[in-house]
Amino acid sequence: MLNSTYFFQQCPTCGRNLQIRVAYLGKKLVCQHCQGQFQACDPANQRCVCAEHDSGLLHRADELLESVAQQKAQQHFPHPR
Repeated sequence: MLNSTYFFQQCPTCGRNLQIRVAYLGKKLVCQHCQGQFQACDPANQRCVCAEHDSGLLHRADELLESVAQQKAQQHFPHPR
């Protein structure tokens, strides 16, 4: 039986360190803990498009958090009509 080679990658959704077979590099995977989807990429190799995708997600998350904060502020201090 062949021994597989593994690397570790953090799940971008739940943050757990996952042990991934090198054979899966570049493929889309699903985290067994949170069911988050991501592309397998070795962070030591730096040939991964994951960071570009993650920055877009983080920007969108910031936008959503800001809109929620604005909605809460309007509930506490409604504009006069």
